[in-house]
Amino acid sequence: MATLTVWRFDTTDGAEKAADILADAERRGVVLLPDAATVVWEVGKRKPRARQLTGATVAGALGGGFWGLLFGLIFFVPLLGAAIGAATGAITGSLADVGIDDRFINQIRDQVTPGTSALFVLASDAEVDRIAEEFAGEPQGELIHTDLTAEQEAALREIFSE
Repeated sequence: MATLTVWRFDTTDGAEKAADILADAERRGVVLLPDAATVVWEVGKRKPRARQLTGATVAGALGGGFWGLLFGLIFFVPLLGAAIGAATGAITGSLADVGIDDRFINQIRDQVTPGTSALFVLASDAEVDRIAEEFAGEPQGELIHTDLTAEQEAALREIFSE
C-alpha cells in the first residue's frame, strides 16, 4: 500500500529542511523516494510556491503533472472561484477514486497557509515509518496523510504516466 504523506511545518523553510533530510537519507540508502514535492507559502503572497523534488525520469515517478494538478486543486481553485468550479468536479472525482478525496484536499488547504510550508511524499507504508524516524529531530512537522490501496496507486500512476 502506498501512502501520500503531507508533513506541514510552521515555518516557510521547514519543508526545504525536511527535503534535505530526506535527500540525505536517500543517499544513505535509508529511504527510496521516487515522488516528492515541497510547497512554501511566504507571508504576504497570494499563493504558494511548489517544487518537485525528483525528476519525472525516475522509474515510477508520477511527474509534474500529478503535483501540478494536486496543488492546483488545493491552492489555486479557491482563487479562481466558480469560473472553473464545474470543471474541477470531474477531476476531484477522479482523484477520489484513487484515494485523494475532498476531505484530504480541504484539510491540506486549511492547514497549509501563508507563513507555513509542506513536504508531500508518495511512498510505501514502510518508507513512511522510516521518514518519521528521520524527522525525529528538527524540523518538527505535523503529519497529515492518506493511504492508497495498491489498485489506487496503480491507477494514479497510470493516469499520470507519460
